Amino acid sequence: MPTPEDLAAFQAAVGDVVPLKTERRVLHEPPKPRPRPRQRELDESQAVAESLHGPLEIDDLLAIGEAEAYLRPGLSRSVLRDLRRGRWAIQDHIDLHGMNRYQAHEEVSLFLSASAASGKRCLRIVHGRGHGSPGRQGVLRLLVKSWLARSRHVLAFCHAAACDGGEGALWVLLQAVRPRLPRR
Repeated sequence: MPTPEDLAAFQAAVGDVVPLKTERRVLHEPPKPRPRPRQRELDESQAVAESLHGPLEIDDLLAIGEAEAYLRPGLSRSVLRDLRRGRWAIQDHIDLHGMNRYQAHEEVSLFLSASAASGKRCLRIVHGRGHGSPGRQGVLRLLVKSWLARSRHVLAFCHAAACDGGEGALWVLLQAVRPRLPRR
């Protein structure tokens, strides 16, 4: 507790000072940014790198690579039947000739994402038959099917008709993009 001498000394020191007027408004801090799931982002990027550069499971190659077609579980077989019959118009295509597996994976990933984002539903991916590969084995043919089966965008795929590349190409059906509603 200050003594009377301390109070007198303080009053002498601040003698002519006028207190500031206090404003009657409240200053709010801006909202804090939403947290970013950095660990999940790191995990996802590591999983993509692993799927691109890591060894493929033999079971994946056997189950999908030699399959004539793929249909996401839970969908009606009529979806695949309509795709095989050419009832969907091809809206875009990509040709992977001359690419190695790393380049092809990158191109297919970008192609699927861009096509899905722009609302395209039916695509053609030309992977070739493997006649230019060592041993005349279609490496990309097996890999592309595996990548497509793992993609969240892909509903179904099958070999293209002979006029569209036959065994050297795939018709791919993507899921419809739901329009995003504005956030409030």
